[in-house]
Amino acid sequence: MRIVAGEARGRRLQAPPGQATRPTSDKVRGALFNVLGQFFEGGRVLDLYAGTGALALEALSRGCERAVCVEADRRAAECIRRNAGACGMAGRVEVRCEPVERALARLGGGAFHLVFLDPPYEVGPGAALAALAPLLAPQATVVAEHDAGAPPPDDPPGLALDARRTWGSTGISIYRRR
Repeated sequence: MRIVAGEARGRRLQAPPGQATRPTSDKVRGALFNVLGQFFEGGRVLDLYAGTGALALEALSRGCERAVCVEADRRAAECIRRNAGACGMAGRVEVRCEPVERALARLGGGAFHLVFLDPPYEVGPGAALAALAPLLAPQATVVAEHDAGAPPPDDPPGLALDARRTWGSTGISIYRRR
């Protein structure tokens, strides 16, 4: 697993040991950023259920300014910190080791321009999607990764479904702030 494009292109990323973390593959990340746009001019990123931090780090590598990664598993949160350091981005990444529900309640008002949700497939992104509206900047984009056969709702509060894509068993739903 590596960063696909931008300033940290080619940097290898570590994953925590075991099967608890399901990192988004290089292929899916590359295809996703083809849909979102290759590069960004600033903006803040929120990566929920961050795992390895690959999605947030990819966005930072492509021009986003800062990222908050939320991951409940301590080993995975440490892995995100190491990956951010290996990519030269440690000062631009805040890692919160707590459940997503708690983090969403504590993050405060608006300002995230790009949000990634990659929960365990059995959990699904529905509850987190429903809580995001107060945290979003105008024109924000939200990307929910899910099992291709079980897409999240079409109309979570404050969001409008913009696109759906599938790559093998991985489904991606992209929303825009209304």
